[in-house]
This record gives sequence, structure tokens and C-alpha cells, in this order.
Amino acid sequence: MKKPKPRKLKKRRRSRSPAMLAGWRELVHLPELEIGPIPAKADTGAVSAALHAENIVVHSVDGARRVRFDAFIDEARHITRACDLPLHGVKRVRSSTGTVEDRWVVETEIELGQIRWRALVTLTDRNEMGMPMLLGRATLRGRFVIHPGRSFLLTRTAQQKLSRRSAS
Repeated sequence: MKKPKPRKLKKRRRSRSPAMLAGWRELVHLPELEIGPIPAKADTGAVSAALHAENIVVHSVDGARRVRFDAFIDEARHITRACDLPLHGVKRVRSSTGTVEDRWVVETEIELGQIRWRALVTLTDRNEMGMPMLLGRATLRGRFVIHPGRSFLLTRTAQQKLSRRSAS
């Protein structure tokens, strides 16, 4: 009886770079929209990212569907910025309250700490949520490991500047 040949183990491909440790709250920038720093909650229970948006309107430019919306650039002073991005699609999402809703989806750059990447972001009313942005696990995967008990690990300096700006 022949002995079976030992199987070669496949080497696991390493990710581009090791994941960074981030707090459950961080300050993010959306460079394409010229927004930030804004507080964001890292939520591994959520799948996708969500941005607080108001006055959402879908329109066409040369046959391409786009979405226009207002996003807060300074919540403390109630200052918004008009934004306009190509519409990526619509996604059915179950909110934390259990409500199912269809949300418009855009693709934009997100910057957290020294990392900048493109991500899909849903637009929704987050007035009652406490933070204008949520980063779900699909947005964080491979880039960050979230510390559930710490905040602003990557953006402490920016958080201090934001606190000073809000106080003035």
C-alpha cells in the first residue's frame, strides 16, 4: 500500500499592510467632498458606511445619474456643504432600530489617520444617531482593528483641534 503524498500547504497571501489599531470613535476626512474632520463611529456590527445627508436629490447630467445632498462640515455651528457625486446605486439597509430602508449609495474617498481609500457610502438621516458618519465592517476590513474601549487612537491631535474649534 502506497503512502499518500503529503499535501503542500498553500501560503496565505498577506494583506497589503498590517491593520492599524483604531478607536471605536475616530475623526475622518472625506477629501473629495472637502469635509472633515468629522466624528465617525467604527461599527463592526454594521456592514457598510453611512453618512448623514440632508436634501438628497437624484438628478441626471448628460445621461449619468448623480446625487446632490447637503452634508455637515461643522455640526456645532450647523454649517453644511452642498455635495454632488455620481450615483453608484441603491442599497436596502436594516437600520439599528430595525427599520428597512432603501438608501442612495455613492463612492468617495475616506481618510482616517494616514490611510486613504475609496469606499461605498450610503446617504441617510443620522440626526438621532449621535455621529454624522458610521464606518461598517466592509469599509474597515483589512485596514483597521477596532479597540472597543478607546477613542481617537489615530486622530487624537485632530480631535483636540476640533474641540478647540467648537469651543470658540
